[in-house]
Amino acid sequence: MVSKGFGLRRRGARLWGCFDAAHEKGAGVPELALVAGCLFVNIGPMTKRNPDLRSDDTSRRIAPRGVTMEEVGRLAGVSQVTVSRALSDRTKVSAATLAKIHAAIEATGFVPNAIAGALASQKSMLVSALVPSITNIVYAAALQAFSDVLRPSGYQVLLSETGFDPQDEESMIRAHLSRRPDAVVLTGIHHTDKARQMLRAADIPVVEIWDTTETPIDLCVGFSHIAAGQAAAQFAVERGYTSAVTVSADEERALRRQSAFAARFASLTGSDVARIGCAAQASLGDGRAALGHIVEAGFSKGTVIFCSSDVLAHGILTELAVRGLSAPGDVAVIGFGDQAFAADTAPALTTLRVDRSTLGRVAAKALLARFDGQLTDERVMDIGFEVIPRGSA
Repeated sequence: MVSKGFGLRRRGARLWGCFDAAHEKGAGVPELALVAGCLFVNIGPMTKRNPDLRSDDTSRRIAPRGVTMEEVGRLAGVSQVTVSRALSDRTKVSAATLAKIHAAIEATGFVPNAIAGALASQKSMLVSALVPSITNIVYAAALQAFSDVLRPSGYQVLLSETGFDPQDEESMIRAHLSRRPDAVVLTGIHHTDKARQMLRAADIPVVEIWDTTETPIDLCVGFSHIAAGQAAAQFAVERGYTSAVTVSADEERALRRQSAFAARFASLTGSDVARIGCAAQASLGDGRAALGHIVEAGFSKGTVIFCSSDVLAHGILTELAVRGLSAPGDVAVIGFGDQAFAADTAPALTTLRVDRSTLGRVAAKALLARFDGQLTDERVMDIGFEVIPRGSA
């Protein structure tokens, strides 16, 4: 008698089958052996095929099995242990042996188990990077430069999008830490208390980018959003503008720039600054709609519009043209970010530039230094920003 639903194993290949509770009289019965709780079956010829074992039943097919380290060793003429040793530390085997192993790997397409390697070496060679939006060129450009610096040292970037909700970021931090990265890169300096606790408990390097603070979790590479907003207001007043409107995405860093601009402009001119808000993921359409509100509310000559992003500013320039208005003739427009299109709008967009590539490279070099055991008193690295005057203001 053979119980229903047991697993069959033969020479490393796993077979799943289902036999009737009792074979019909005369049917062959396989030899059974119970070893360490597993039922091994020596399948001999059977006089009658079980009707339950159909060739088109994918649930009972032979499970696929990839190339193993043992097979790589067999092809290279060495043991599995030698292959493992060579993959974990190439200096532990001779050059000739290493060449044979690499040739076997090349021939078979074998990919070493990085998880197993990480357990042995305590290094995953992964750096987690969490950004609010993977489609925003502001973050993409910085991460490209960041990855370019890390890659030659063998590190890869594990990227995830967090959105703008701190709770969502906390969940993503937890998910990434469970994969044991060697470091974590975060966007901004405001995180939940639980996120900070998890990061400190992980005891790995943490870099906060795109902002600065005197109390970073570990390292910080960015610029002051308050100073950027103040610089934009100073520029506008120096160019003779006497009234202002801000158009800002509903995002913490953007709102800090908006508030800093409004406060500095009011202190220099005595004029209150009107404020228009947009969604956190602001679009060109949001900029066009914002100008519509400004026109409906009425504006005076000498008004400047400070936008939290070049995308919003581009929308405002577009709507100005549609309405037969112009910048800076009717209103002036200042953006933020100096994206690739900013110099090619009509008129060219006055904006604030943050060198995103420099930010990415500085962050990556700081991590590599930390991986090498280099400690520094410079935990906060301010790369600054620059006002880029063009035709729109």
